[in-house]
Amino acid sequence: MKDLVLTPTITIKGETLLKVLRQACKKIAPVWPLENFVAVNPYLGLTDQKFETAAHNLARIGASHMTLPTSFYLNKIREGNITHQDLAAALYNKSAQKIAVDAFINHLELADNQVQESQTISTLIDVATQVTAKDWNRFVTSRISVWAASYFDHGQAMWIAADQQAGLFSAWKAEAAVDRTPEIAGLTGFRKAVSALPTDALKAVQSALSILEVSATDLPDYLHRLLLKVGGWSAHAARLDWDSELYGGQDGKLIEFLAVLICWEACLFQCLDTPVLRVMWLQAKKELSESLGQTEPDQALAEKLILQEAFDLAIQREIIEKFRKATNTPPRENTQVKAQAIFCIDVRSEVYRRNLELVDQGIETIGFAGFFAFPIKYIPIAHEVGEAQCPVLIKTGPILLEEISDPKANQQAYQSRILNRRVYQVWKSFRAGAISCFSFVSPIGLSYLPKLFTDSFGLTRPVPHPDQAGLKSKYSKNKNISLEVAIHHHETVGIPLEERIQMAKNALSAMSLTENFGTFVLIVGHGSTTVNNPYATGLDCGACGGHTGEANARAAAAILNDAAVRKGLIDEKMVIPDNTVFLACLHDTTTDEIHIFNEQEVPFNQHEALLDLKKTLAQAGHATRTERAVRMSIDKNVDTEIKGRSKDWSQVRPEWGLAGCHAFVVAPRARTQNLDFGGRSFLHSYEWKKDNGFSILELIMTAPMVVTSWINLQYYASTVDNKLFGSGNKTLHNVTAGLGVLEGFSGDLRVGLPLQSVHDGENYQHEPVRLKVIIEAPIPAMNAILEKHESVRNLCDNEWIHLFKMDEEGQVSHRYSGNLTWEAFGTTQV
Repeated sequence: MKDLVLTPTITIKGETLLKVLRQACKKIAPVWPLENFVAVNPYLGLTDQKFETAAHNLARIGASHMTLPTSFYLNKIREGNITHQDLAAALYNKSAQKIAVDAFINHLELADNQVQESQTISTLIDVATQVTAKDWNRFVTSRISVWAASYFDHGQAMWIAADQQAGLFSAWKAEAAVDRTPEIAGLTGFRKAVSALPTDALKAVQSALSILEVSATDLPDYLHRLLLKVGGWSAHAARLDWDSELYGGQDGKLIEFLAVLICWEACLFQCLDTPVLRVMWLQAKKELSESLGQTEPDQALAEKLILQEAFDLAIQREIIEKFRKATNTPPRENTQVKAQAIFCIDVRSEVYRRNLELVDQGIETIGFAGFFAFPIKYIPIAHEVGEAQCPVLIKTGPILLEEISDPKANQQAYQSRILNRRVYQVWKSFRAGAISCFSFVSPIGLSYLPKLFTDSFGLTRPVPHPDQAGLKSKYSKNKNISLEVAIHHHETVGIPLEERIQMAKNALSAMSLTENFGTFVLIVGHGSTTVNNPYATGLDCGACGGHTGEANARAAAAILNDAAVRKGLIDEKMVIPDNTVFLACLHDTTTDEIHIFNEQEVPFNQHEALLDLKKTLAQAGHATRTERAVRMSIDKNVDTEIKGRSKDWSQVRPEWGLAGCHAFVVAPRARTQNLDFGGRSFLHSYEWKKDNGFSILELIMTAPMVVTSWINLQYYASTVDNKLFGSGNKTLHNVTAGLGVLEGFSGDLRVGLPLQSVHDGENYQHEPVRLKVIIEAPIPAMNAILEKHESVRNLCDNEWIHLFKMDEEGQVSHRYSGNLTWEAFGTTQV
């Protein structure tokens, strides 16, 4: 795809047009495609603003909501979840006027039935819709989406209409100049207007803006409004820029897309130009200018922000009280434990970990980011390129190949996958062919009846199980990862021994697991198994880039079981006993079953202990399913019902994912072992006294803390404003371009989560609460990290997350109050 060369030559009152465009584009958060749908903070480009300021600006510019309706909070007050004490504290913190709690509640109840809408700025197309009484917004969004789906198509379409090799703006201009649809819809002369635009994107923007006559002062908000109106495709272009910049490239895709949006406005203006439209457009620009002076939220929004603050304080109070009542687990005797299980910090792991420790108190669990500090790029058998198995915040590390230990079996597996792929491509061509599709639907379609029947009753799966997709099950148990250095399609793959030793040292140090190793150490990645679910990868591991954690668990176990690596670790003062076996495992979060991949590496004399471990895992899985069943309203046949959801193609809620997440605890497991967080807290094991120089703390605060805030804020935004930051009704989804979904047959690419992921039809399963991060570490160390990393400090200073300190007694003792100051509970700032 041709990159845009952007030359900052056009100036607007001393600033380049390019700079203004780029600043607008940086306010749009990226969205990842369905093949690796990772959670993203939709407010990512606004975190340099206070939470309340962003709420005001989004309401003014994008008609967006950052709270739920007042009725939600009033119900919480009636139910006793929000207390008068919480409201009093929120009013003290956020209200400019002194008002009694009871008077505030009475005012809210009287105002709750009144319709209150914030004033939102208008674009030219908004004004044209109002003047002509024709929904030009819907029409323009539809035309842009049709073109964008073709241009960005990622292997779904048989025929590609757009020239994907051309620059984004050039491709749009070439197609729009011959597209008769706008003229049929009433935009006479549209093709002529498009053809008259300069071919250079920046010059075209300048030409369009001279037609629209938007002032330089108003331009940033106007551009932000345009991007929010087609937020889905804007977010996709932002993701392309994100990936390019991560690996040392340049941005430009979203700037070009913004140029398309501006030119649509100008061309539509030229086609519909009437005196009435001009007068109304002048009025809209006047209102835009006036809105810039409105720096504070209107009364209705300010009141809802106070209620949101009170709700956050209520959850904060509950969490602090939970720790206050907890009893710390005494340290174990210095003897080898049965097993240690390293889980992802994911909130779903919290439930399983707690039940596993209850079933067998001889097992310790550890929480760590699910890529286990092995940021690999994993290439499956018969693939030329692989996928990044690490958080999207960081670059990938070594490239590793999937293999089967038996060379003959490896070759058979290679040929099997190649054959399956070729057959699939032929079959796809036959089904979608212009002529052959009729034969497929009629006579051949009847042959699908038996499969349709068995799939509908859960006897078979509509699609292969993820563990067996593309590879016969007889090979799946023998899969391995090659660590040897080699050349694969002109790329170096594998990991040299010295690098393996260093990676093993870094991983074990970050996990605070440098001594007292158990007989078994389970490295438990996680993934999900669902069918008929475009958002399936959104239930997989975000720390693994939207993939399951299998590859990372296999890589970690292979390296840590390597005798040469263990010998090298002795020099690093890390001695792993000879009888310790690292087991690569995968936690299926839909069925709560744990699969062990490398059982064959367990010595014969430990087979009985392995069988006992597998029984314990099965019992913990049953206990976890029983607990989850309550939330799913399942009261009988728990195991059958929950496992059945993984292959039920009519199930819109196969699991609740990370709905409800509202806390992130970074502390030794002893602080949380006796606490029930109900699957709502991320848990990261960390012992600050072992962290010389606080490099591990810095890693936690700049990676897992940021990622968990992304997850929390994605769920938050999908709950409070599903129209703009969610993806609507899952039952209406249609996959487009192999990238995302449309809600229905047309419209913008949807971002965020479906309604069914946050609401059960009666109640919210995710309630809007900002993440409460509780870290057991010295305040000076945390302050030093905040001072060093501006983006992380913005999250805390501007109250996108709430940061707390835990003391050495396991109690939450301080709250971060901004500007590197902390407030001790019951005392003053420190």
